[in-house]
Amino acid sequence: MHKLLMFNDEKLLRRSLTHRSYINENPGTVGDNERLEFLGDAILNFISGEYLYQLHPEMGEDEMTRRRAALVDEKQLARFAVEIGLDFRIRLGQGAIRDGGYQNPNLLSSTFEAVIGAYYLDKKRNIEALRPLVEQLFDSVPEGVMVVRSNIDSKNKFQEIVQANGAKSPPNYDTKKIRWNRSCSRIFFSGLCRW
Repeated sequence: MHKLLMFNDEKLLRRSLTHRSYINENPGTVGDNERLEFLGDAILNFISGEYLYQLHPEMGEDEMTRRRAALVDEKQLARFAVEIGLDFRIRLGQGAIRDGGYQNPNLLSSTFEAVIGAYYLDKKRNIEALRPLVEQLFDSVPEGVMVVRSNIDSKNKFQEIVQANGAKSPPNYDTKKIRWNRSCSRIFFSGLCRW
């Protein structure tokens, strides 16, 4: 576990690492981490917003919103979880372990959020205690990653362009069913796949 995550209340730490699948298989265990996950999610959104606000005084609201979403998206939080050593400390049920739970981005990101929520409570609701850890993790994300991820939401970007050019209402979208080709799923939208 990361050196900055020193808990006073071991029960709180244990609960933050306990997935509901573990509770299902260990009925005597008290509580899973879902409420802590909720709290951690809110805290991370606040700290990331303030972090970007301070880091980029010239940046507009739209870009900061996209970058905040990139900083706290599932993939990024899962990387943070691994970086601070949570991956094999999660308390999972045997079925979740067999299904690759220790590498599951959703479980990793959820656990990271729960640990952040628990740490906040452990430090007597002092958000300043979280800043050194969280901002160190945010600093480790390359600027290019945030820019690329923030530009992925092409539908919103398109709507911004349409409205900036005088449209009085948002565009209408017509959804088409396509044949899925798994071998080129990553490059489909770049137009490199042939159907």
